[in-house]
Amino acid sequence: MRRNKVVSIAATLGVAALALTACSAGTGTVDKPAGGETSASSGGGAAATTMLKLAFNQPENHPQYKALDEMGDRLKERTDGAYDIEIFPNETLGAQRETIELVQAGTIDMAFVAGSLLENFNSDFVVFNLPFAFDSQEHQSEVTNDPEIVGDLYKSLDDQGIRVVSAFHGGIRSVYNSKKPINTPEDLAGMKIRVIESDTNLEMMRLMGGTGTPMGQGEVYTAIQSGVIDGGENNQLIYANLKHAEIAPYYSYTRHLMFPDFIITNPAVLEAMGPEVEEIFNEEMAEARVAEAKYWKADVETAMAAAEAAGAKFNEVDSKAFADALAPLIESKLSNDVVRDIHAKVRAAAK
Repeated sequence: MRRNKVVSIAATLGVAALALTACSAGTGTVDKPAGGETSASSGGGAAATTMLKLAFNQPENHPQYKALDEMGDRLKERTDGAYDIEIFPNETLGAQRETIELVQAGTIDMAFVAGSLLENFNSDFVVFNLPFAFDSQEHQSEVTNDPEIVGDLYKSLDDQGIRVVSAFHGGIRSVYNSKKPINTPEDLAGMKIRVIESDTNLEMMRLMGGTGTPMGQGEVYTAIQSGVIDGGENNQLIYANLKHAEIAPYYSYTRHLMFPDFIITNPAVLEAMGPEVEEIFNEEMAEARVAEAKYWKADVETAMAAAEAAGAKFNEVDSKAFADALAPLIESKLSNDVVRDIHAKVRAAAK
């Protein structure tokens, strides 16, 4: 696998221009795997390698990056060099919403995206973006990768050029800010808190007492530093890795949300693989989830220590007050048979 790739805007636009000649945005059809970048050794007749381009919005030390980096090596070995993965970290290819569109267009092959963003394409994805849906990291991974529970949902976006191929743990989200510790929803009054772009997340923050402000992850540090927003809501790893403790030292354990991060691709990429390679791809993706879980637990401890060294102050909150405040959101979003059925199966698996 090629690592730590840095590309210029011109290079990215060049890739986009080439890919867009092969497919139309949103059609879900491409002439070959979207990355389209193949390499062959100088020896005549050597098999070419299809390089699957993966957009990622976090740095190289993130558990998801490390797990997918290792997966690329295994995929290349098991396919005798036919397939490899190239990760573009740190929003090199754009913010997550933009990379979804690149996957749809066939410009790139895969993207790691926050689960809540897929609500914008099928509102039923809200079922995994509800407060307190999962009891643990293990519970989340089990149910969000169970074909009996999620098979139809993950294929529901095929006609929009999107297929969910795996769900990874994305941490447990809490609120942090530059002003004071948060203990109850009332403490968030008047605060602008960065949230992921979705109606559910905006409503969630409103019920929690603050004002949700959608923006890309790469903009958050400067926005807090300049006073455009007061804080964000995210897990300890992102909080520490992006050095937000430097400008927003108050991290309050609301633990309001544990949504999955999805790896998405264009269905045409899977079709181009063929059944044998797709089976290998899925097996190695499952191994990557196991590795990510291991890395995540170890890295959280390191991240908290780093954040504290940078000035972070962690505090517990009135959990019941936040649970009571968010209860109406859960009730309002379980609005059809699909989401009610999935939510019931998720909660049953926790018991």
